[in-house]
Amino acid sequence: MNILALIVGGLLGTLLRYGLSLWIPNIGTFPLSILLINWAGCLFLGWLFTVAALRKIHPSIRIGAGTGFAGAFTTFSTFTVQTVDAIHTGHLAAAVAYLLTSLIGGLLMAWAGVRLGQKQQAPKAGDSA
Repeated sequence: MNILALIVGGLLGTLLRYGLSLWIPNIGTFPLSILLINWAGCLFLGWLFTVAALRKIHPSIRIGAGTGFAGAFTTFSTFTVQTVDAIHTGHLAAAVAYLLTSLIGGLLMAWAGVRLGQKQQAPKAGDSA
């Protein structure tokens, strides 16, 4: 069951990443599409790991959504190759901007995902414990 969840999640993540990369325009040499896709993946994975830790979520769902979907949706390798390419083609400022916005933005989005997951799990006013 875990293998099937991984395959389905990976397929869906790959298709969504490909579709969004066609839909979101880059800004000159700046790869905006991959930046936004990776940020969204960081937000999702931060949320998923938090919710999975606080609830009993079936391992197949965690594997399919986390390793499969988020792993295929986000792309560290494309991020690094695009950064190196920008440096090699003389776009040092764009490379540094991409590197910093990817790392700092990714950390902030993962943190936001964790906070969102925690907030969703917090008892609401009037709920009995």
